[in-house]
Amino acid sequence: MSSRRKFIKNTAIGTLGVGSVWSALSATELQQQKHTAVKAVKKPIVISTWKHGLAANEEAWKQLKNGANPLDAIVAGVGVSEADPNVQSVGYGGFPDREGKVTLDACIMDKNSDCGAVSFLQGIKHPIAVAQKVMQKTPHVMLTGEGALQFALSEGFKVENLLTEKAKTAWKKWLENSKYKPVINIENHDTISMLMLDEEGNLSGGCTTSGAAWKMHGRVGDSPIIGAGLFLDNEVGAAAATGLCEAVIRTAGSAMVVELMRQGKSPYEACKEIVERIYDKHKNHSDMEYLQVGFIAVNKKGEYAGYSLRPGFNYAIYDDKGNRMEPATSKMTKKE
Repeated sequence: MSSRRKFIKNTAIGTLGVGSVWSALSATELQQQKHTAVKAVKKPIVISTWKHGLAANEEAWKQLKNGANPLDAIVAGVGVSEADPNVQSVGYGGFPDREGKVTLDACIMDKNSDCGAVSFLQGIKHPIAVAQKVMQKTPHVMLTGEGALQFALSEGFKVENLLTEKAKTAWKKWLENSKYKPVINIENHDTISMLMLDEEGNLSGGCTTSGAAWKMHGRVGDSPIIGAGLFLDNEVGAAAATGLCEAVIRTAGSAMVVELMRQGKSPYEACKEIVERIYDKHKNHSDMEYLQVGFIAVNKKGEYAGYSLRPGFNYAIYDDKGNRMEPATSKMTKKE
């Protein structure tokens, strides 16, 4: 009997303890639980990085509803950002390298793990469309530089001047001091990444960027690298990155997010763990003062999330509830 009383007493105390812990949860922890539990049962789902993802999502969603295949919808969607001169981190109007040349990277990947990419491409407004052609019409995954341009021209793409007057003025201003020190969430949001879970439950994704402003001529970021800027496994989920590309490449960021989802972690948990891994590997690195990375992810269940190192990263989500922005939880605070 005494053992029974002791059990009941301990159980009651334990229940009170759980209640006390729950009541003491911080706002951040509650936000984390919310993201861990986010579910979007109805398909399709389109998720893109940054505010310019809203317009990209809108076009991709429209294409899907009009019967386009997912890859064509992605090309059309992120193509909106590529063609917008006011989006100075993608395509036309993107900030140039330190020599004043706009160089572009992009990749695309489908449900069968087929993929295509271009890097260090100049003069072509829509590198994502060229990446799709690389996937469809060549035995390769990536073409770069002059070879990528020759291929694009052979496929009917036209050379255009991508350096707008606005971007040219900003570059000339930068030349006054010529210091390479990216501004977090401004020159670091160098990518639009889009992930899609279509009505059939299949995954696809794409990335396109003009890269870091004032980079060295010839520099290539993570966006055209399958496994770094973008990765998906149609049995598991998809992930994409934005931010300081070098840090993402060093950790094979997007591939690692997908692998953690394969092990049973939610998109939120997987993004969070890889951001924390990047932080641990870079906290004493020279890049740390301007290091920002963020990931978006979606799994086969339709759960999705975004997570970043520093505050300021947000993403656009379009599902049965409509097209909207959602803030990503971050590891660091504004004070750090």
